[in-house]
Amino acid sequence: MKKLFFASAMALASICFVVSPLLRAQDSITIKDPAEFNSYQNASTQSDPKAKASALESFLQTYPQSVVKQAVLDSLVDTYFQSLHDSDNTLSAANRLLQVDPNNLKAILYSVIIKKTQCGTTQDVQTCDDAAALAHKGLAAPKPAGISDADWKAQSGGSYPIFHSAIAWDNAIAKKDFKAAIAEFRAELMLYTDDQSKTMGLPDTLQLAQAYLQPGPSRDLVQAVWFFARVWDYAPPAYKAKIEPDLERYYKKYHGAMDGLDDLKAKAMATTFPPGTLVITPAKTPSEQIHDLVATTPDLTTLNLGDKEFILANGAKEDVDKLWSVLKNQVTPVPGIVIEATASVIKVAVTDDAKAAKTADFTVNLAKPLTEKEIPAVGFEFKTPPATALIGTYDSFTLIPATDTTVQTAQIVLREGEIQLEKKKPAVPAHKPAAGHKPAAQ
Repeated sequence: MKKLFFASAMALASICFVVSPLLRAQDSITIKDPAEFNSYQNASTQSDPKAKASALESFLQTYPQSVVKQAVLDSLVDTYFQSLHDSDNTLSAANRLLQVDPNNLKAILYSVIIKKTQCGTTQDVQTCDDAAALAHKGLAAPKPAGISDADWKAQSGGSYPIFHSAIAWDNAIAKKDFKAAIAEFRAELMLYTDDQSKTMGLPDTLQLAQAYLQPGPSRDLVQAVWFFARVWDYAPPAYKAKIEPDLERYYKKYHGAMDGLDDLKAKAMATTFPPGTLVITPAKTPSEQIHDLVATTPDLTTLNLGDKEFILANGAKEDVDKLWSVLKNQVTPVPGIVIEATASVIKVAVTDDAKAAKTADFTVNLAKPLTEKEIPAVGFEFKTPPATALIGTYDSFTLIPATDTTVQTAQIVLREGEIQLEKKKPAVPAHKPAAGHKPAAQ
């Protein structure tokens, strides 16, 4: 999934955490040992965050069973997270606080925020799973005894949307379960007011739009373009240009034209979720669109590779045969990202869907084996000449039927492939005076 972050993870911590009665009660506990009391007072009153964290850690090492251990750990979590923005030490302190107070909502929340950010950055499955597990724990945490309903509402109300978000990211990134991810993203956004969804909820509104684009039974272009429009309406100016191409592309893909898009944007400004009366008139069927495209394109070789593959995968037999009769035995560049490469075969992802799924839709059998140094690395992107390009001759294609998580595609095979390296422009020689010519006096 694509990621556009409008705010840092630490900005999520702007949630105002209410000081619980438990901590106030602990503050009134009498520390009988004067040395321990003085150490606690010294640590808790430090104004410099680094000095405070160091003093609190020293206190815990010296008095590991102190009656104010929970209060010290609570303060330490805040210092590392809010003041020092130290993720590793926040996780360490939060883990220790959870050992003392297993349902401490603050410790769970801060841990989820950090691990969810790491999940989105690294795409590491275990990290995503850890964030989701903590989020489930946070959603199930009971209201502490003695805390007022108003205080608990303030704490849980700020935390629950982030918990649903972390579970959604785990479903999308680690489990590839986009139906479940969509349900969690929607649950998150339902907890925001429309005004909150314009700010705190906006990044995951974008993720929800992208989840609706994923192949499978949950794919829904109407829902996707609505949420793209909602993000476009309220995204900072620097991000609008990044969002608009997807909004326009998928709106046109569903509707077939751009008319009505401005009206959709206006409606999306008013509410987070599309009204039940929302209707976007669908375009012609893929087969009908393909027939029109083939009939109105004088030279089918001018179509881009994505359109050619789409026609071969979804067109009626007469249109497929017409295109293939033009393509077969013709030479073409194959711009795409390398998915797999050996000395004799290079497989690349060419279309956007193939790139997103990290699957090859073009296979190029090389005319001559490559040396080990010549084999391109996975992830290398071939361009079109004069840049470094992969060239081949159309040989055959095979239909790959749709599954629960994919759409029908065409696997295209080319023969006599070769890599054409980018041709560097020759350096322009410095101008030299003609022989016998003396430069003019300055």
